[in-house]
Amino acid sequence: MRIIDLSAPIRSSPSDVPAYARVDITRTSHAQGAAQIEALLRVPADLLRDGEGWAVEEFTRLGTHAVTHVDAPWHYNSTIRGERASTIDELPLEWFFADGVVVDMTHKLDGEPVEAAEVEAALTSVGYTLKPLDIVLVRTGRDAFYDQPDYLMRGCAVSPEATRWLFEHGVRVMGIDAWGWDGPLHLQAKAALEQRRPGVFWAAHQCDLPYSQIERLVNLSSLPPSGFRVACFPLKIQGGSAGPARAVAIVP
Repeated sequence: MRIIDLSAPIRSSPSDVPAYARVDITRTSHAQGAAQIEALLRVPADLLRDGEGWAVEEFTRLGTHAVTHVDAPWHYNSTIRGERASTIDELPLEWFFADGVVVDMTHKLDGEPVEAAEVEAALTSVGYTLKPLDIVLVRTGRDAFYDQPDYLMRGCAVSPEATRWLFEHGVRVMGIDAWGWDGPLHLQAKAALEQRRPGVFWAAHQCDLPYSQIERLVNLSSLPPSGFRVACFPLKIQGGSAGPARAVAIVP
């Protein structure tokens, strides 16, 4: 059995990353930990192994969408299909441990739509038939740019029709190795402003379906097309629109 990490590392962001996408981590060294122990408990450093205390990290900023994460329906809209949308802590755990399948869309250009027929054809090409609760992972290859400044401007756009087709086949968790499921935000914004109507910007997010997306995955190129399990349990953030997740694939 192999376990393949599909999650990007969580680390402090460069200084030019905007606040909504930042991760800031403050680190306490072993020497600082020893000083804390002495201040709190009066135990001096010479009573600690090698004179060292605890090392501790503190998130001073961690957006729920700033790292590899699972979106809840609440992220898309306050109501889905006429009912209050579920938050991340309310979703069934069964959604996040299931058989996985990779859909190869590496040939798609940035912002190019992925249609339902293309998803169906990709599944047919690897001989896979979807079943309820399968986790479908869209491989774009854009994880190669994860640390680049233009990462968020890359990736194809999974259409609402393709998203709806997957949902109708029982899929509740869909993932992508790009910044977002709907494609680059600047291209969505341009199209929405040109067409001047709702349903263009964030089209797949807001297609009125109670499903989850995993965004900012990595290493999908290391997976076989199918025959593996995905574990992607999100942090249980009460009322959260998303939860950071350590997504992994378990390959026999």
